[in-house]
Amino acid sequence: MNTERPDESPETGASEKPRKIARRALRPAGVITLVLVRGAGLLVGSFIRFANEVINLVPPAEITGADGIVVLTGGSQRIDQAIELLNGGAGDRLLISGVNPDISSQQIASVTSAEPALFECCIDIGHDAIDTVGNANEAAQWVAENKFANVVVVTSNYHMPRSLMELRRVDSTTNFIPYPVIANDFDKIQWLQHSGSLRLLVAEYVKYMAARAHLIRGGASRDGLRSSLANADNVGLKSANMAGGD
Repeated sequence: MNTERPDESPETGASEKPRKIARRALRPAGVITLVLVRGAGLLVGSFIRFANEVINLVPPAEITGADGIVVLTGGSQRIDQAIELLNGGAGDRLLISGVNPDISSQQIASVTSAEPALFECCIDIGHDAIDTVGNANEAAQWVAENKFANVVVVTSNYHMPRSLMELRRVDSTTNFIPYPVIANDFDKIQWLQHSGSLRLLVAEYVKYMAARAHLIRGGASRDGLRSSLANADNVGLKSANMAGGD
């Protein structure tokens, strides 16, 4: 009894086998391509949302009820703006966080509009922070020591989301009030066409997402402070001396 289909010869059936094998082989590649395309779309969308958040940040029209001001170093515009806020009564004290240990308050005063007397009475210099994580920890210590409840945070607009995230991670009780500063070389209108602004946003987005992922994972966090690094070096040196060696 002939069981072959009338419209399918043995030769036709044989030729279909390689096609079926090829289709099966292409399926995983198609799935991978789809996943990559969707992943890229999500990543681009996430970056656009981040960029829009940054470029839409504006300083508050008025600041009331703030106790202190924290400025994160990274540009003279930030410090000048923070000093202007202090002079205007936006806070009682100012912390300049992340200052190089070789830089004194007199040197900072000489390149800003602040009077030296202002540094003596109302400005604290933080030399311990080495990065944004350190800024957050240094600021949190300062806030606790001064028993402040409402603190203005001055930093560049692109740096503000990550700064606030780190600050709120180490201090969830203080009300941090963002005061974004827009750098002279940052084009917030044509940022997509301005290569410098675009590179800046992409670089900061990568740092922001890395910090956010670390926070979500709940991994052990370094504190970003010079004093901790020095203590770790001393411990390592003592251990090496006790163990001996060449």
